[in-house]
Amino acid sequence: MDRPLIAVVLAGGTGSRLYPASRSDRPKQLLSLGGTEDVSLLERTVARVDFADEVVVSTRPEIADAVREAVPEATVVVEPAGRDTGPALAYATHHVREQFDDPVVLAVPSDHHVDGDFETPARRGCRVAAERGSLVTFGVEPTRPETGYGYVEPGTDRGDHADVAAFHEKPEADTARRYVEAGYYWNGGVFAWTPEAFLSAARSTPLAPLVEALDRGDAAAGFEAVDPVSVDHAVFERAEDVVVVPLAVEWDDLGAWDALRRCLPADEDGTVVAGDAETVTVDASDNLVAGDDVHVSLVGVEGLTVAAYDDRVLVVPTEEAQRVRDLVAKLERRGEF
Repeated sequence: MDRPLIAVVLAGGTGSRLYPASRSDRPKQLLSLGGTEDVSLLERTVARVDFADEVVVSTRPEIADAVREAVPEATVVVEPAGRDTGPALAYATHHVREQFDDPVVLAVPSDHHVDGDFETPARRGCRVAAERGSLVTFGVEPTRPETGYGYVEPGTDRGDHADVAAFHEKPEADTARRYVEAGYYWNGGVFAWTPEAFLSAARSTPLAPLVEALDRGDAAAGFEAVDPVSVDHAVFERAEDVVVVPLAVEWDDLGAWDALRRCLPADEDGTVVAGDAETVTVDASDNLVAGDDVHVSLVGVEGLTVAAYDDRVLVVPTEEAQRVRDLVAKLERRGEF
């Protein structure tokens, strides 16, 4: 591909379902969370896309300095306000268009687990975006009927990509099984596009006031004019020309504690340890313990997540890890998050 490839890394979220490790002033992308090296999720993501001609990290004002310190090799773009991935990517894409000559954007979250050859399918998707002018989503082949992810239904096969027949929201268990049997992909939250294609599509979506304001050079007014919305809902589910490129890697969205349970190695009794926690168990199995410089003992329990950070301790059945979001909502109402 003879066009510059610009990787845009999204790093503005908080990661509330990983409470108490992740808090408003300590978002998950700046945590290591049990990786093989003591480096943050953001640092691992920037290293994963080092094949790009330039890496741009999009974040919010409150953590911009911490992001710059974590990845000094990247260009940091600071959103005027947090408005989810739709406005963030519109803002970053507009910036990329102004700074680079005829680029292609590869958009990646900063909080995913990826193991395998990411570069080859990423370059393939960028080439498709450049040659076709389509919006590209990358689809992960499911390894289980997961109810916590959205799905992409492929349509006509075009060889190295397929038309997107439909996007599907997070399903119930029976529906998830049908999706997997039918060959649907997980929506991996990784995308590619040319700025022309994305911004043109965004002009007929709820992001239109933001794009128009960016053209006028008034980003602050543009962010005030739009509600928080994901790029999936704002643009991809509305656009006419969207294709899916398979992403053949080991992948997981590190959005909740159950994902760490899947991604990290377990000891002989099935205990998974994240962070610097130490554990002693008696007749306990299949638990996750997370924390920094804490000692946790487990007796006669199984299937639990115990997370201890600072002065906060969370105990939740790992299979109900998604419900931590409800807890955080309650803490936010009390001003304690």
